[in-house]
Amino acid sequence: MSKQAKSKPRRAALPRVLRRLKHYHLALLVSLLLSAVTVALTLYIPLLTGDAIDLIVDRGLVDIDGVFKICIQIGVCALFSALAQWLMNVLNNRITYGLVRTLRREAFEKLQRLPLSYLDSHSTGETVSRMMTDVDQFTDGLLMGFAQFFTGLLTILGTLVIMLVVRWEIALVVILVTPLSLFVATFIAKRTYSMFQVQSKTRAEQTAMIDEYIGNHKLVIAFGREDEAKEQFNEINARLGKAALRATFFSSITNPSTRFVNNLVYAGVALVGAILCISPGIAFSVGTLSVFLNYANQYTKPFNEISGVVTELQNALACADRVFELLDESEISPDAPNARVLEHTDGTVELCDVKFSYTPDRELIRDLNLAVRPGQRVAIVGPTGCGKTTVINLLMRFYDVSDGTIKVSGTDIRNITRPSLRSNWGMVLQDTWLRAGTVRENICMGRPDATDEEMIKASKSAHAHSFIKRLPKGYDTVLGENGGSLSQGQKQLLCIARVMLALPPMLILDEATSSIDTRMELKIQNAFAEMMYGRTSFIVAHRLSTIESADVILVMRDGKIIEQGDHRQLLAKKGFYYTLYNSQFAESS
Repeated sequence: MSKQAKSKPRRAALPRVLRRLKHYHLALLVSLLLSAVTVALTLYIPLLTGDAIDLIVDRGLVDIDGVFKICIQIGVCALFSALAQWLMNVLNNRITYGLVRTLRREAFEKLQRLPLSYLDSHSTGETVSRMMTDVDQFTDGLLMGFAQFFTGLLTILGTLVIMLVVRWEIALVVILVTPLSLFVATFIAKRTYSMFQVQSKTRAEQTAMIDEYIGNHKLVIAFGREDEAKEQFNEINARLGKAALRATFFSSITNPSTRFVNNLVYAGVALVGAILCISPGIAFSVGTLSVFLNYANQYTKPFNEISGVVTELQNALACADRVFELLDESEISPDAPNARVLEHTDGTVELCDVKFSYTPDRELIRDLNLAVRPGQRVAIVGPTGCGKTTVINLLMRFYDVSDGTIKVSGTDIRNITRPSLRSNWGMVLQDTWLRAGTVRENICMGRPDATDEEMIKASKSAHAHSFIKRLPKGYDTVLGENGGSLSQGQKQLLCIARVMLALPPMLILDEATSSIDTRMELKIQNAFAEMMYGRTSFIVAHRLSTIESADVILVMRDGKIIEQGDHRQLLAKKGFYYTLYNSQFAESS
């Protein structure tokens, strides 16, 4: 990706955030009004303080009642200012976290519409980092912006107007030094943005690495890769620490730099005010000087706060870029407007001159032709990487063919709605997936309305009932993420029970018994044979002994079907299948 392409989301981030805030226009308006009330009351207090000082200087403590009344007014102003600020913060929190909730929902919904190619090419940890960490970082910056940015701007404008009205000479000193403060803050903020971008990307890389190693920790230990894992983590962690340190350091010098400039403003006001106080013939009281010093402090303070806000916003926008980049990903092509809802299929499947490649420069499947009659059991065998699982992905429309057609019941599957097509397939894969929930919920995932009797019958057919009854709460036992402490074989039995309960008209079994012992496999194969009776079935297997009874065996190599027939026919040909079949016995002898 070019630098220009990368910069586009950054430029669009801030306007997109502002457009999303339109949904909260009423809350924003009330927040701004409360901010104005807070600023007005805060700016009124120095005027009252100046009056009290002048009253004491002119009359001493003789007019104690007048001073007391002014103190009461100051207390009332402070109380209402604090109340308005509290209400403003409540509204700002609602707006901010409402926006975050919306972004996370949109990101999760986006995942449902992304093509499988995106999930295959992006690590799980990186995607999770975009949805969780980056959104949290975005929240922190946005919340600080709401809490301080508007109030700071109003304070600057308010104090400037009052100082110009009361004494424009001193206000001029403040105005002349202000651009220097803005220049310093802007100069530093622009250079911190790229640093926060590097920090966000490195954090995502670390999250992906941790997610990968936690998910495969047993393999890491089995192959003695602990030291390499530590070295890799330490390398990424060091880069993250360096990136975070650079971003934090350069962003943290913004406030001290602007504070130094603002102290120059304060010193200038004090010097000019003191000269005016002692100059004869100029009406400039000590109370007025106190007012100006207060206003000079209030005027410069928001610059310090806003510089901090700008720094946080740089980090927030850097994170927002990554979130919007996910939301802008190309979605899976929608179903055709006239797509057919496949309510029930007769099981006919045809592949005509199918071509497919994951990447344009490397063709994987070409000129693939196949005609499957209703109820046939089709086994697909071949060496690793020949395209067996790719055929399954194409049948399920996880990917669309590059050329040619795949038909189910005589209709091109691109003219069938995806949900209805997939509801007619049942899949048992080598990689099991169980959700966090009860055993009952996992088995009934394909048929939530199934009765207990149907569920137990399916579990018995899958030979899972016996181990389920030994669980602490049987079918109501809550499983952790991806099956918790269940063995891989037990997880696979639950996945098999899930399909046996749903009983769709067509089946896909991709190494469905790979994690089950040989004795249990024989029982499962008998259950499968009963389940596949009358149903079109595609079976992918490396152990060729498990597919000897298939009606048709397709032998694939380099994306093509090179041999086709039943077990006896293929052995009689003494071709590639013959070599594959006998090699497994040679390896075991």
